[in-house]
Amino acid sequence: MAAGAGAVAEQAGDICRKVIEASWNVCHFQALPHWLQDNDYLIWGHRPPLPSFTACFQSLFRIHTETGNIWTHLIGCVAFVSLAVYTLIWSELQTEERLVFAAFFAGAILCLGLSCTYHTVHCHSEFVGKLFSKLDYVGISFLILGSLVPWLYYTFYCQYQPKVIYLTVATVLGLGAIITSMLDKFGEPKYRPFRAGIFIAFGLSGAIPAIHYAVMEGWVNAVSYASLGWLILMGALYILGALLYAGRIPECYFPGKCDIWFQSHQIFHVLVIAAAFVHYQGISEMAVYRLTNNQCPASAVA
Repeated sequence: MAAGAGAVAEQAGDICRKVIEASWNVCHFQALPHWLQDNDYLIWGHRPPLPSFTACFQSLFRIHTETGNIWTHLIGCVAFVSLAVYTLIWSELQTEERLVFAAFFAGAILCLGLSCTYHTVHCHSEFVGKLFSKLDYVGISFLILGSLVPWLYYTFYCQYQPKVIYLTVATVLGLGAIITSMLDKFGEPKYRPFRAGIFIAFGLSGAIPAIHYAVMEGWVNAVSYASLGWLILMGALYILGALLYAGRIPECYFPGKCDIWFQSHQIFHVLVIAAAFVHYQGISEMAVYRLTNNQCPASAVA
């Protein structure tokens, strides 16, 4: 009898889940459970908790507060996969240079892919939401680290010692950011400014080797050969996005008006993609210069 009752209950649960999957409607912020209440300036259009990953992925084709967040980074991820295939297969890069470009593409694809996945499935359950939130920040760490690798490689192409030192420091900082990202408290809404601050600081760590190179080689060479202009533009885009994300701008000034489109997180996503493309342009120019000027002065190699 008990076994039969259990089977009936399980069957009824399956039926309920299928009904919810087929018929859910967007809801008000106040109707969300506490673990889904992240941004109280977004008032209407939220997904309710969805009982399966199937329902979460089907929500890609529905309009709700996460639609823009999902699709911006999904499209960006596909774009960088395509660009990686083209660059790593069809370019004239040597094996070592392919590896440093692969580090950049791996960081970008992981970041955009994990972000898209998080925004798709975080409404599944509190556990899943927290897990993929952590992985989302891990992806940002990989993007920053992957961006630093080719830039440091080409900037100090002829200076072995500073290149190794800066790559080591960047790796240590990246691992620190990844470890911090996996801490439970780090994902709480009240730590939003702290999260933004950590990644701004990690990103700005590239300023020290940039200043080093500029002092050593001159600002003209830094702009011409180390793509300092592109690096500054990339950093500005990342910082602007992080500040908008931390301040919840513009929705904090227009509560309920940015529920579906033009909210801070979507703008942040677009700026992250723009910054990654800017960085690709910069390191591509550095690679072209090294392909045509691959000789280092004997006094510079140290």
